[in-house]
Amino acid sequence: MLLKKLNNKALNLKDSNLKLKKKIATLEFNRNDIRNALTGSWLIEDLVNTIDFVNNNKNISILIITGNGNAFSSGGNIKEMLKKNSSFSGKAEEVEKKYRYGIQKIPKAIDKIEIPILAAINGPAIGAGFDLACMCDFRIMSKKAFFSENFINLGIIPGDGGAYFLQRIVGYQKAAELSFTGRKIYYEEAIDLGLVLKAVEDDKLQSEAFKFAQEIAKKPSNTLRYTKRLLKMGSKLPLNEFLDFCALFQGISHNHIEHRTALKKIRNKKK
Repeated sequence: MLLKKLNNKALNLKDSNLKLKKKIATLEFNRNDIRNALTGSWLIEDLVNTIDFVNNNKNISILIITGNGNAFSSGGNIKEMLKKNSSFSGKAEEVEKKYRYGIQKIPKAIDKIEIPILAAINGPAIGAGFDLACMCDFRIMSKKAFFSENFINLGIIPGDGGAYFLQRIVGYQKAAELSFTGRKIYYEEAIDLGLVLKAVEDDKLQSEAFKFAQEIAKKPSNTLRYTKRLLKMGSKLPLNEFLDFCALFQGISHNHIEHRTALKKIRNKKK
């Protein structure tokens, strides 16, 4: 599978690679030396910059996030936690600020992304790496991978917002159990819990992820972005206010060329 590698330097990506093919962008974390830890690297900034890029590129309809190496992401860098001067050190108010202007940039950026995100879990997704996967719209995992909300084993809490996202996927009780134990979740259980759409053999992960992404990418791009916004709004707004946005977006959609094109395709098929 040949993907066009974009100018990552121009995109200001330092620890990742971004590729593009058939309206599908693929972001690969490229810090296998630290198991793609989000802290102690440039992966947070890379992800934020990528989201800004795809939001401003109407030719991209879906983003795949995956790890290049043995792990999807190990979350927080434990070596950084042991350092005296790091993103984890300082007085309480200093650490609070580092979180707000550090790793919390990820959920804030993902909340603003205008296209669907698919996480292709190539290896362990631990702590903030697990939370990142939960922030995505879809997840497909390798059978060699596993999840773990392991913050409690380190005597800390999911400061990246993981407690918000996990329970929205598996429900409060199961999210509490996984958070309070920090245990590993392998692919059979991940499927049962609805954490992933499917689990595949390791050598088929990228092709399966791309195949799924193609099904999304060939849909009308403008409609994809409006539908993504509505799905986000649906859990936050009162019904009456939500319906107002539905009416507004539908009014725009009925007058968009994508709608007329879709109707013509249906009419031609009938003929």
